[in-house]
Amino acid sequence: MEKQDRIFVAGHRGLVGSAVVRRLQALGYNNLLLAGRDVLDLRDAASVEAFFTKEKPQVVILAAAKVGGIHANDTYPAQFLFENLQIQNNVIDAAYRHGAKKLTFLGSSCIYPKFAEQPIREDSLLTGALEPTNEWYAIAKIAGIKLCQAYRKQYGFNAISLMPTNLYGPGDNFDLANSHVLPALIRKFHEAKLRGDAEVVMWGTGTPRREFLHVDDMAAATVFLTETYNDPGIVNVGVGEDVSIRELAELVKEVTGFQGGIVNDTSKPDGTPRKLLDVSRLHALGWRAQISLRDGVQQTYQWFLENQTQLRAA
Repeated sequence: MEKQDRIFVAGHRGLVGSAVVRRLQALGYNNLLLAGRDVLDLRDAASVEAFFTKEKPQVVILAAAKVGGIHANDTYPAQFLFENLQIQNNVIDAAYRHGAKKLTFLGSSCIYPKFAEQPIREDSLLTGALEPTNEWYAIAKIAGIKLCQAYRKQYGFNAISLMPTNLYGPGDNFDLANSHVLPALIRKFHEAKLRGDAEVVMWGTGTPRREFLHVDDMAAATVFLTETYNDPGIVNVGVGEDVSIRELAELVKEVTGFQGGIVNDTSKPDGTPRKLLDVSRLHALGWRAQISLRDGVQQTYQWFLENQTQLRAA
C-alpha cells in the first residue's frame, strides 16, 4: 500500500471505519474514497458497481457491516445474515473485477465455536457449533472469510481477513437495546448517576469473560496488516487479556462515578462463556495493542459526555 493509493474505506462513518480513516490520515494517506449510505448503498449491487466503475479504488478496507449486541442479533436474524452477505458479496466481487490490488475484510471473533479452546486460535474456525444468539452474524462473517479465500484461490486476488475481538471507543453505539456490552454499561451507569439511582441492573450473571480492544488500536492494526500482510490465513486482532463482565461493570462504575450497587438480572442471556483470542500470530507479525482497558474506558466515557447530542443508534 502506497501513500498515493486510492483507498476505499467502506463503512467510514461507523465505529471501526471512522477510526481507520483517522489512522490513515495520521500516517499521510490522503487519497481516501469515502461514500456514506446516502450516496452508496453497499447492499445494492448496481450502486456498488457504479461506484467501483467510477472511482477504481486500488485498496479496499471493508469495515461496513450491520452490527449489534445479543438483543439485536437475536431479534433481527434475517437482516443480520442477509444484509451482511449482500455487503460482502458486492464489495469483494467488485474490488476484484475492477482491479483493486488489495482488500482487507474485517470479520469478528464471534465466528469461532461457542466452546472453542481458550485462548481461541485461528485454526478453531469451523470446528464446533456457534453461539446461538449471534450465529446469523457469525455465519455471514464466515462466508466473507471464505469468499476472500476463494477469490484468492481461484483468481489470485490479494484479500486478507482480520478477526477483531470486542471493540469499543469514540463513535460507538450507546443505544441501550441494540449496543454492545461496554457502551451500554457506560450509558447505564451515567444515567443512573444522574437520576441518583440506588442500583444498576446488568444482564446475565456477570461471569462470562470478554476481551476488549480500543477501536484506535484496531485501526492501527488494520492499517499495519493492510501494509504488510498478504497471506490467506485469518489473523486474530486483540489484546490477549480478558475480564469478567462483572469486573467490567465495576470498572465502568468507577470511571463514571456511580455510587450505587450492581444487581444481576439472571433471566437475561449470558452469551458465550468466554471469548479470548490467541494473538500470537499478530504478535509474531510485529504488532501489539497499546491502549489499556482503563485508559480506553476513560477516553470513551469522556467522548460520550462530549457527544451526547449526536450519539448514533444501531
